[in-house]
Amino acid sequence: MHDIRAIRENPDAFDSDLARRGLAPLSAALIALDEARKASVSAAQANQERRNALAKEIGGAKKAKDEDRAAALMAEVAALKGAEPELKAAQDAADKALADKLAAIPNRPKPDVPEGADEHGNVLYRSHAATRERLTEGREHFELGEAAGLMDFEAAAKLSGARFVVLKGQLARLERALGQFMLDLHTQEHGYLEVAPPVLVRDAAMFGTAQLPKFEDDQFSVRTGNKDFLDDLAGEEAMAAIKQLIRLESESNNDYYSDQLNKNDPNKIINWMRKASVFAEIFRNSGAEKLTSDEELEKRVAELKNNSGLWLIPTAEVPLTNLVRESILREEELPLRFTALTPCFRAEAGSAGRDTRGMLRQHQFNKVELVSITTPEESATEHERMLTCAEAVLKKLDLPYRVMTLCTGDMGFAAQKTYDIEVWVPGQRTHREISSCSVCGDFQARRMNARYRGKDGKPAYVHTLNGSGVAVGRALIAVMENYQNPDGSITIPSVLHPYMGGLNRIEGTR
Repeated sequence: MHDIRAIRENPDAFDSDLARRGLAPLSAALIALDEARKASVSAAQANQERRNALAKEIGGAKKAKDEDRAAALMAEVAALKGAEPELKAAQDAADKALADKLAAIPNRPKPDVPEGADEHGNVLYRSHAATRERLTEGREHFELGEAAGLMDFEAAAKLSGARFVVLKGQLARLERALGQFMLDLHTQEHGYLEVAPPVLVRDAAMFGTAQLPKFEDDQFSVRTGNKDFLDDLAGEEAMAAIKQLIRLESESNNDYYSDQLNKNDPNKIINWMRKASVFAEIFRNSGAEKLTSDEELEKRVAELKNNSGLWLIPTAEVPLTNLVRESILREEELPLRFTALTPCFRAEAGSAGRDTRGMLRQHQFNKVELVSITTPEESATEHERMLTCAEAVLKKLDLPYRVMTLCTGDMGFAAQKTYDIEVWVPGQRTHREISSCSVCGDFQARRMNARYRGKDGKPAYVHTLNGSGVAVGRALIAVMENYQNPDGSITIPSVLHPYMGGLNRIEGTR
């Protein structure tokens, strides 16, 4: 999320940064929306100020016993009060128009980010060679896994469709060992706090880390059993019936049902009553207190609807970063460093036809995530530190890799700067991404309203960073392909032996 004040102060710099992202200038349109927002605020304030002034004038007119003038002034107050809902609606619409526009614009790249249109513009930052002899070719991971009878894509397709896998036996254990090893490394040597977060989150959390609204099609959403019922409450008749039922229940008016059945369509009334009864039960289960007004009822309905649809996390970045949402931290608490091993879920809507064989691009996969919350002054240093922590995983596994600085056209939506770690996979004779480490500045913090109080006592937005430490499924692929033997067996890296019960080799036969 961008700061409209910064855009107003330097519109040319903002448009220049957007141009580096391949976007057209937007500052003029944003400033126009902000002007409209300010005008709507001014109109509402002028209305309230005039009402306040009239209240004093009415008092003076009544004191002077000038009833005609008092009546005229009261009529003007009534007109101003009648205009209030329209002014409020105009203000809300102007606020939303500006907020929606700002929310759809990607983060501004740092000055040192290389310019480019796509992955071909990425720049090598550094590389690392394994101590073992590097394989230049070999069988792909799915060939090794299927030959061993430990990787089953057909069974997964029967259960869930394409882009899923069933791992069995020692391969399942190897994947588990990789995740445990990564968590132990980051918590015991790198100072990250292990977190076990929910994998279902609300809209606000997905908005905070910028998965929503732009990337909704790439996400998996789930609904509770009450979602369809709650959607029906949008109808005015259904809402009116619920309001009447709740009021009349409190008044113990038992004649209501028979009277309504005699006057209206019985089937419609019965349906309303059924929904109202279910609604009342939902309220009891949610611990809601007794409703005192129509406005409170409508507010509760909105809350229930918001809570009835949740998102499966595409990465633990979402819950970990949102741990600090809507809070003001103390500067001495920073940096905060979180890590989590979670399943991740991605629809891969834009990946049709890509990496259809094997485990490289799955709808469900495990990943160890790293998240840092820090001050603006320390975020660049923290970014380099996070990259080093992610690299340590591959160094200890003795896997060859390279680090690429992503160009402006290949960076993620929320990133100011991103490093990708790409591991060598001999089966494909290429490097593949296994970790992405990004610094986001205050972009996500503004969306989450996450701040800290500095030495001057004034709240300021934190800086957020996230990275993979690393993708467990892709680490499994890299280990299988780099540690494969001519007979199809797989040697287990020595650092994983304690996690594998001392096993040092997965046989290549069924």
